[in-house]
Amino acid sequence: MSQKKTMSSPTYEQFPMQINVKIYRPSVKGPILADASVNLNGCFAVPSLRGVQVKEGRNGPFVSMPSRQVRGEYRDICFPCTPEFKQTFDQAVLDAYRMELNQALSQRQEEGLEQSDPSMDGMSM
Repeated sequence: MSQKKTMSSPTYEQFPMQINVKIYRPSVKGPILADASVNLNGCFAVPSLRGVQVKEGRNGPFVSMPSRQVRGEYRDICFPCTPEFKQTFDQAVLDAYRMELNQALSQRQEEGLEQSDPSMDGMSM
């Protein structure tokens, strides 16, 4: 009698996922709103160069994964494996984008106020 060995995937302990996102070139207009680099648990990185992007869609911003063209169509080359993690991943990237965008807009407003404030020019009325 022969026995067949069943090959199974190794199982790994799952830790709570820490997703660190860095946003580059945040914008409010255009097809590409921002580039992002993403680090998962300090163990896996998706760099911003040809990586994750925030793009403008019909229903607002969405997260685009790294892709390449295969036979005339684009296919993601890395992606979340479950719908739950995709939602978590996308939300982390979109939250970081909105936070970076708000910070950039606040800085512009502060710079505009400082330039128009007469007390900043050394002139007092």
